Amino acid sequence: MKAWNERKKTCFTLGAAVLVLILVTVSGMILSDEALVTDFARKNTAPSAHFLFGTDWLGRDMLARTLAGLSLSIRIGLLTAGVSAVLALVLGLAAATLGRRADAVISWLIDLTMGVPHILLVMLIALAFGRGLTGVVAGVALSHWPSLARVIRGEVIQLRQAPYILTAGKLGVSRWRVIQRHMLPHLLPQFVVGLVLQFPHAILHEASITFLGFGLPPEQPAIGVILSESMRYLTTGRWWLALFPGLALMLTVLLFASIGDRLRRLLDPSSAQR
Repeated sequence: MKAWNERKKTCFTLGAAVLVLILVTVSGMILSDEALVTDFARKNTAPSAHFLFGTDWLGRDMLARTLAGLSLSIRIGLLTAGVSAVLALVLGLAAATLGRRADAVISWLIDLTMGVPHILLVMLIALAFGRGLTGVVAGVALSHWPSLARVIRGEVIQLRQAPYILTAGKLGVSRWRVIQRHMLPHLLPQFVVGLVLQFPHAILHEASITFLGFGLPPEQPAIGVILSESMRYLTTGRWWLALFPGLALMLTVLLFASIGDRLRRLLDPSSAQR
């Protein structure tokens, strides 16, 4: 009964976190046009009942800009984490099943990618793809796969020694069928948890390179752009320009981390008992 109650509590927390992120994403998409509206009659307004997050130097509603920026970051995070996770799955499987030569090449590529400072690698890839939205997506997606690929490679190497895998090979079952019928179902929990846990990293790195000016254009209401622009006005006492977007970004990252932790508990019952 206690384990069942813990499971229900975990499911409720997971559902609540997912619902909040969906609401933020949808509301940001709805308010994307409102985030660009300027009104000099209301510029530099401090937080109030009418403008909860205040307004900036152009009179733009900071609540609308924050939600629009978070929505964009979440959508970029979903796209880049999905691409990165699929790439990690393919390369991890290939390294463990295609022989020593493929394993050596992919392991070298993993070590090379992880040996470069992460934010530097993201910026270099973004520049190579022409900056903008395409550069941000490519930079984040092509730099986050090595850790998950290494985990999947290790799992597959252990699976290859399982009795049912060895028996299937001796019975003449093709390598692809063994992967499809026996390995992929076993790898699904690790893949899903790894995918979700890549979201906060993807969002933070998207915000980081955008903050540094290597990502989206200045007119785009992205969290990195908002925080970068607000730095010029903090010394004039306009603290709300950075505080609320920064807190919103932090809470979004924590929600994704919480979702990953709850999924891990659901997919690995032994972890919930520890």
